[in-house]
Amino acid sequence: MSQDLLEQVKDGVALLTMNRPDRLNALSRGMLDAMLEALPRLAADPSVGAVILTGAGRGFCSGGDVKAMAEGTEAEGETLESRAQALRSRMEVSRWLHEMPKPTIAMVRGAAAGAGLSIALACDLRVASDNARFVTAFARVGYSGDFGGSFYLTQLVGTAKARELYYTADPVDATQAQALGLVNRVVADAKLEEETTALAQRIASGPRVALAYMKRNMNAAESGSLGELLDLEAWHHTRTGFTDDHREAARAFVEKRAPVFKGR
Repeated sequence: MSQDLLEQVKDGVALLTMNRPDRLNALSRGMLDAMLEALPRLAADPSVGAVILTGAGRGFCSGGDVKAMAEGTEAEGETLESRAQALRSRMEVSRWLHEMPKPTIAMVRGAAAGAGLSIALACDLRVASDNARFVTAFARVGYSGDFGGSFYLTQLVGTAKARELYYTADPVDATQAQALGLVNRVVADAKLEEETTALAQRIASGPRVALAYMKRNMNAAESGSLGELLDLEAWHHTRTGFTDDHREAARAFVEKRAPVFKGR
């Protein structure tokens, strides 16, 4: 794995850390390639129940490497088509975070900007330090936006506010982000790791088969029709009724104790 991305798995939670603190964790090819290797593997790992994505040092991710942009070394390929295809292949990072059958949590300290914001928004949940700042940033560098930010931001805050944030590139602090629905929780910076890990461990200890189907239902609700969602819910709900976790939960309810889920 590239040193631009660090990985740790403990107590059912995988922690992925973007590791370019000297560049505020600006995205690199090595970092993105490492994510594209790690995310499918973690998605299939039965020992992992949740994934946290964060950044090393004082920022989450500043997005594209503007220094590399200025040097002309950021893009791959010689033609428009080859450059677009190379970018699209690495944008699969966002799809994996959004669609992998494990809950994903962005742990945000400091800046989440441009594609860094998009990647944070691709996660299921966002826990922010009280010093976090969110900015689309693309308008500042003459780009239209990538890594799915326009999709996720529209889903979270509505089309009018999403357009405003893209067109103006105005920054949003942690309190404003929570009011807008951009983040789920804002915590004191000193407690960020502790509280995010506790949330991830709580989720990871839950009924993992059911959680995977819940995530599929929620994703379908973003773009499918009501009828399609009802069909999915009926199938998924019936399927989870056959799990050991469901039977354990039913027994625990009768026995007046907390269930112990095994993820099967």
